[in-house]
Amino acid sequence: MSDKFDKMKRATRAIHVGSEPEPITGAVVTPIFQTSTYAQEAPGQARGFEYSRTDNPTRNAYERALAAVEGGRFGLAFASGMAAIDVIMKTLRPGDHILAGNDLYGGTYRLFTTMFQPLGIEFDFLDFAGDFDLTPHIKSNTKMVWLETPTNPLLKVSDIARIAKTAHAKNITVVTDNTFMSPALQQPLDLGADVVVYSTTKYIGGHADTVGGAIVTSDEKLHQKYKTIQNTAGAVPGPFDCFLTHRGLKTLSLRMERHSANALEMARFLESHAKVEKVIYPFLKSHPQYDLACQQQSNGGGMISFIIKGDAEKAARMVAKTEIFALAESLGGVESLIEHPGIMTHASIPAEVRAEQGLSDSLIRLSVGLEDIDDLKKDIDQAF
Repeated sequence: MSDKFDKMKRATRAIHVGSEPEPITGAVVTPIFQTSTYAQEAPGQARGFEYSRTDNPTRNAYERALAAVEGGRFGLAFASGMAAIDVIMKTLRPGDHILAGNDLYGGTYRLFTTMFQPLGIEFDFLDFAGDFDLTPHIKSNTKMVWLETPTNPLLKVSDIARIAKTAHAKNITVVTDNTFMSPALQQPLDLGADVVVYSTTKYIGGHADTVGGAIVTSDEKLHQKYKTIQNTAGAVPGPFDCFLTHRGLKTLSLRMERHSANALEMARFLESHAKVEKVIYPFLKSHPQYDLACQQQSNGGGMISFIIKGDAEKAARMVAKTEIFALAESLGGVESLIEHPGIMTHASIPAEVRAEQGLSDSLIRLSVGLEDIDDLKKDIDQAF
């Protein structure tokens, strides 16, 4: 980040870092450099770029903007959130031990258990919510703590600063998946995390028109490891995807305000609804980690989970009857989505594991979009 912007607020950085006027034409939007390779002045004498798997000007501008908004020194973009997670995990070795949350996105759980456990990586899946004490669970071979907060889909909130302090005393790296909050609402690096990972498909891109992932850190050694794997394994986004996601980043703060306002009103509506058993939203006072959420988040975000009064079949019928909420996986776009985690996003987690985690088959997850909240409430009400 340049000195010009390092003391400015995140919303300002999102618009200006990586979008400096283009030097030849003065264009205020970074061009899409849709190229795979670059002419060299002489053998081995490149003009800053050699091959677009390694570096691309459009991607580099976007990566600088990501780092600036997050408050980190280094940002890396990937073809998907799972590609970003995969790169982080590839820095581990057989025999290493990971402490991970027990309420993870289904794709993360699948990656850990089907790809890295067979390679000799050890995992303990724990409930990190609230004032969880990491100390009794640390082993001599523990190398990493993997947090989602709020978690997906039960929206449990973990104390990032407390966990990071305990982990760092044992030289353990703390990674936080901040996808649900985005850097507009929560800054894990400021709270002590070493690495932040995103599915930029969600709120950062914000328009459901591109798939991507990102890693941000201020640790130069970790960054160099991730950068090497990014280049070597090659799971990079194309220039147009970088352009779209960078454009989304510029309006992130504004969108998250509306997502949060709509979600809070929807959560209160659901909490008073006769056909709802329980509502889970971090900025509801009924949430068990409400005080912690208010302490480390600047707002509640756009995600709500709730348990319907009835069985899994009734929940499945309800999610299929909405007219504005689209029945779809993913989250974080301007349009509202509804889904059944047990059948859809978390189906890769065995039923018995979901039951242990408290993931009810009557649970429904909402990604509350930017539509008029009155229309959204009417839609949910008629779907019941």
